[in-house]
Amino acid sequence: MTTVVWSPDSSTLPQTAMAKFVEFVNKRHTLGLTVQDYGSLHRWSVQDVGRFWAGLADHIGLNLTVESDAALEGENLESARWFPGSRLNYAEVALRETRSRPAEALVVIHVSEDGRRTTLTLAELTDLVARARSGMRRIGVAKGDVVAAVLPNSIEALVGFLASASLGAIWSACSPDFGGQAILDRFRQLKPTLLIAVNSYSYGGKLFDISSTVATLVGSLPTLRDAVVAGPEMTSPSRHSTRWDEFVSEYEPLKFEQVDFSHPLWVLFSSGTTGLPKGIVHGHGGIVLEHWKNLRLHHDLGPTSRFFWFTTTGWMMWNYLVSGLLVESTIILFDGNPGWPDVNRLWQLASDEQVELFGVSASFIHASMKAGARPSTVGAMPKLKSIGSTGSPLSPEAFGWISESLGTHIQVCSTSGGTDMCTAFLISAPNLPVWKGELSGAGLGVDARSLNENGQSVLEEVGELVLIQALPSMPVGLWGDIDGSRYRDTYFAFYPGIWRHGDWCTHTSRGSFVVVGRSDATLNRGGIRSGTADFYRVVEKIEGIVETLVVDVVQPGSTDDGIMWLFVVKSDEADEQEIIEQVRCVVKSKLSPRHVPDEVRFISSIPKTLNGKKCEVPVKRILQGARPQEVINIDSLQDASALDIFIQLTNN
Repeated sequence: MTTVVWSPDSSTLPQTAMAKFVEFVNKRHTLGLTVQDYGSLHRWSVQDVGRFWAGLADHIGLNLTVESDAALEGENLESARWFPGSRLNYAEVALRETRSRPAEALVVIHVSEDGRRTTLTLAELTDLVARARSGMRRIGVAKGDVVAAVLPNSIEALVGFLASASLGAIWSACSPDFGGQAILDRFRQLKPTLLIAVNSYSYGGKLFDISSTVATLVGSLPTLRDAVVAGPEMTSPSRHSTRWDEFVSEYEPLKFEQVDFSHPLWVLFSSGTTGLPKGIVHGHGGIVLEHWKNLRLHHDLGPTSRFFWFTTTGWMMWNYLVSGLLVESTIILFDGNPGWPDVNRLWQLASDEQVELFGVSASFIHASMKAGARPSTVGAMPKLKSIGSTGSPLSPEAFGWISESLGTHIQVCSTSGGTDMCTAFLISAPNLPVWKGELSGAGLGVDARSLNENGQSVLEEVGELVLIQALPSMPVGLWGDIDGSRYRDTYFAFYPGIWRHGDWCTHTSRGSFVVVGRSDATLNRGGIRSGTADFYRVVEKIEGIVETLVVDVVQPGSTDDGIMWLFVVKSDEADEQEIIEQVRCVVKSKLSPRHVPDEVRFISSIPKTLNGKKCEVPVKRILQGARPQEVINIDSLQDASALDIFIQLTNN
């Protein structure tokens, strides 16, 4: 029996935003739902999808056009059209003043890794956005133009994005630690009108000069009308560039361009491990609805909440964090190395800023566990209600560690989704238990299933994670994909008419999910399949192992099992032979004898994308004989030299 590590508090459920929404839809549709019965509410949300989303828009207070109380047009996921004829603006919702969020309300806290702290009220943020919008208008930025940014998680990034959105322009950002070619590969596709960038950034107590990268960008993007330099200016990227303080020096009353529901809001990019990164376009309306639903209903954030998620501007979680403004929460932006000067840095932030929802990557939680961190010792956290985790599967041991370290009253909100929809569609809820090692359930409006090899929906067995109902935050398209063929091939080619997400999961009879890794990185040995997450969970607990990467390499056309390779980064003092013996013993007893690695190699670093994900599939393809340039974009990696060992293996 799987252990429950957190249960809803029946005494506080009636005060949650979820309860207020249930009351609202009951009055609107005479449904008879209760907040204690999430299952019935979820079934209604996916069976009457148009009315659910129309009701949510009404509950938020959006004045959207809805004919016959139905929000969705189209016969299937591929042709779905949301709220046709409706107009709105993301920035207007994010900055609206209400009784619960007056002009003097604190809405932004920015903390640098050196401890510097900046705060903004709603009035101050609105003033800065108005000034940035004025600067964009002087340059000639208009609806449909692209504003590109190379910025850390800073006030300038937030202000630039909201100003861009207010005009109906399209935002796209890269973190300044991206390589120059990686940035150019993304922005060259977009043909931006304006670039906002820093010439340097701080990380781990060191200052990094990227002025030459910015200068190259300015010289390589002929559509630019100007480049704005924010932050410390080491050198100017161009004699034609504008300083940020000059850019925001003039004030005009803030206005909001009303745009179609699906008008592009931003372009996010895939990791680009193969070929050019894929530009994923999301619309104003879909993001407002989906992010408001998750943050307000599922995470119960509101005007008195402080919301933090560690992220860079190059990860979709930055966009998710910024959307805390939609639900009137105070968002906390952290710029720097989360492990500097030690792993307690972010836990200290949670205490100092009295965070309510503290979000990080699963790898950060695992690193905290390995380092022996004790979050409760850094300071009191009386406001903390939940720990959010995403990026990779969170191990069952980590669920237990959170409860032991912070208390059983802390809800573990392990989520799964991704850049493609810019949301988490497997998520927690205030009226759902948390089972150890499991994601509590599918979000409202999300019809998620696990399909077996025959395309049949299954419970309690591993299958492909799919969505069979449209979501408003589905991409409105891929950048440059005029006829939509690339979009269809990317998401709908495997199961016609069904969104294939690319993860391998188990859908339990309780309604929860367990994500076990990417489906194209499955370990299939003699017909016994295992996810890479399962493998890492048992192997990376071995003393002396820092990190691992496992790939099951079967040569194309072969009927044999092939070779299972395990690559290990070990601590300096660990003995290689002892590790190999322990790996074989642990895998044999906890997974299966067939999943004992055929080859174990010790390496200095694991190849990862800029967003920190292990490159399992590209490594597998290289070991199958593919040329590296065919399967991976070197500039999408944190450290290109990490690939050398795999290339050498194919040459031996």
